[in-house]
Amino acid sequence: MTSTTIPLSGAPLGRATAVMIMMHGRGASAKSMLEFAELLARRDISYLAPQAPGSSWYPYSFMAPFEQNEPALSQSLTTVARAVSHVAEHGFAPDRLVLLGFSQGGCLTLEYAARNAVRYGGVVGLSAGLIGPPSAPRDYAGSLSGTPVFIGCSDRDAHIPLTRDQESTAVLRRLGSNLTERIYPGMGHTINDDEVKHVQSILAGLVQSSAA
Repeated sequence: MTSTTIPLSGAPLGRATAVMIMMHGRGASAKSMLEFAELLARRDISYLAPQAPGSSWYPYSFMAPFEQNEPALSQSLTTVARAVSHVAEHGFAPDRLVLLGFSQGGCLTLEYAARNAVRYGGVVGLSAGLIGPPSAPRDYAGSLSGTPVFIGCSDRDAHIPLTRDQESTAVLRRLGSNLTERIYPGMGHTINDDEVKHVQSILAGLVQSSAA
């Protein structure tokens, strides 16, 4: 995978301190995530934003039975894996990498991190939860080994039940993450300034540790 196949902004990979891979929501685009990156105001970070075919990572609700979202779900998880491999080829180990997603892309991000649990530079799920029906087993292997994880969601999100948000938080903590959860009363399905500040904090800590 070459950089021309993944929309990119911020610092060139050859000069970046760290990398963020950003997954857009259903019906949105890579461009929308790169616009969000502008709010983070970190020019020392490379931002990569894969584009979903037809602007959707999988066809049905993230809480539908897994088989209903196949083969699109597996293909989308492979897209994330290829992006991770791409930045690894440029010298960025997982601990120099932040995975971030919003809405459908946030669900994909959290599910990828859980299924591929290692020490990342950060994991961020905005209005998101782990994928699968309520009966889904959560016996993920590996360990997030202290990875800073941030999950932000409304208490009345029309797409993300609060119970799934709380379940996802518990699972990711069991995987050894250093997780911060914020539930915002009445926020709806969007991103607020407080969430932006949490993401900026993760990036600032990552850059600081690189300079140490």
